[in-house]
Amino acid sequence: MAAKVKARATAAAATPKRPKLASVPGSGRENARAGADRLVYERVRLGIMSALAVREQLTFNQLKELFDVSDGNLSAHARKLEEAGYLTCTKSFEDRRPQSVYRLTSPGRTALHRYLDHVEAVIKATRGR
Repeated sequence: MAAKVKARATAAAATPKRPKLASVPGSGRENARAGADRLVYERVRLGIMSALAVREQLTFNQLKELFDVSDGNLSAHARKLEEAGYLTCTKSFEDRRPQSVYRLTSPGRTALHRYLDHVEAVIKATRGR
């Protein structure tokens, strides 16, 4: 048992430590809500939220056509955003066909703006402004 502990300590000491990265304004290092930013970051989820930021509501089929994704892919992304409280989904029937209508919530709009602020800060830091 003592040999295992000593071996781990030796291995840990031999492992080089990574240098600390500088903090970018609005980044996950500075922002306690980094997990929320990661949720918004994904291409389809960012697209859904951006589209709903400029339109009051969109149907599942409109979103599917807009992003050219499969039913399952769109459904999974929308569900994650809905579970986070960023979207609402209202299900109904129209001409005996199911219809899902999505809307951006206030916390969703806040998360999107926070993410966009982060991206703008990264761009400014990269350009040296």
